[in-house]
Amino acid sequence: MNELQLWHHARLATLAGSDWGLIDDGVVVTEGDRIRWVGPAAERPAELRPALTHDLGGLLLTPGLVDCHTHLVYGGQRADEAELRLNGASYEQIARAGGGIRSTVAATRAADEAALFDAAAARARALIAQGVTTLEVKSGYGLAAEAEARCLRVARRLGAELPVTVLTSYLGAHALPPEFDGRTDDYIDAVCAWLPALQAQGVVDAVDAFCDTIGFTPAQTRRVFEAAQRLGLPVKLHAEQLSDQGGAALAASFGALSCDHLEHLSADGIAAMRAAGSVAVLLPGAFYMLRETRLPPIDALRAAGVPMAVSTDHNPGTSPALSLPLMAHMACSFFRLTPLEAVQGITAHAARALGLADRGRLAAGQRADFALWRLSHPNELCYWFGGNPCRGTVVGGRATAAAAATAATLS
Repeated sequence: MNELQLWHHARLATLAGSDWGLIDDGVVVTEGDRIRWVGPAAERPAELRPALTHDLGGLLLTPGLVDCHTHLVYGGQRADEAELRLNGASYEQIARAGGGIRSTVAATRAADEAALFDAAAARARALIAQGVTTLEVKSGYGLAAEAEARCLRVARRLGAELPVTVLTSYLGAHALPPEFDGRTDDYIDAVCAWLPALQAQGVVDAVDAFCDTIGFTPAQTRRVFEAAQRLGLPVKLHAEQLSDQGGAALAASFGALSCDHLEHLSADGIAAMRAAGSVAVLLPGAFYMLRETRLPPIDALRAAGVPMAVSTDHNPGTSPALSLPLMAHMACSFFRLTPLEAVQGITAHAARALGLADRGRLAAGQRADFALWRLSHPNELCYWFGGNPCRGTVVGGRATAAAAATAATLS
């Protein structure tokens, strides 16, 4: 039987309703990996007698953060391309000259599984240190059957060995590998053909694609989604980043969990996403690094009631970001999200973008994933940048080493 644990002497931001849900002198009672009760200390039911007690010393306790869009597994890095862009080259020019995603594909194919894991684990630990308890990882830098499988196995291993839940997305339709030059449709055939074996290996939770001028056409994307649908796998899409290809509406027609980037999203795309319940995932790191000027249609998404998530989009080319709170700050500064919207975007709405209803809020029945902060109010997550106020995480009711040390110090 799972023992009850009491997490007390904290200020809670439950995010369980339409506001911050602040509770001073709050208490969370957990049982196993679930929350049993949340509320003011004075109202804790007498029958909830904990076997373990954790004094949090007045820290702010929020739901664990959810990074719902990352490309964490890859070889090499692309600082040289960042310099080219700063000297005037566009993302498309670099990609068409053989750089961009293709350069990372070459480095990833050359790396063995151990090297890929070591590099990805270091990145994941950086995210965890800043409050992340759930993480999505895409493939898409192998672009060959075994290389894609290797990247997805590494992503699964991150979840097995680190204090974080990892979900995987198969992004075979990320770019055209060199061996398929001039044969894009043949490559899409291959992407679809690899999928059943990957699903059988248990390394795919969802299927993604890049539908844009330097990615794949809507017709090609549809074929990938049809392959996913046949296997019962949910889909998501890199959509409307560089142009309006109608990708969001296409993805929504397949009930997409999310459509991501969305700088060029149309009114029709917004309507389709609203009808499908798809989440809009905003990626301010890529917007910033590419020095984009066209903003996602935030006001229209807000008016339509489309939930907005925020993610790092960690990748080596356009968003080598390793701080989800920094992305919340950027979402407020660049996209004019309110602090509440941004924090919901890295908790409950990000969880929804992964098809997860059991996290992102502090409420009975939810997963016991928390982040501890030396902050007085959760709006400070969108205020400070350049430091790290996180004092540890609790994942599935288990304190990470940092959180355990913090509680021990404060006791």
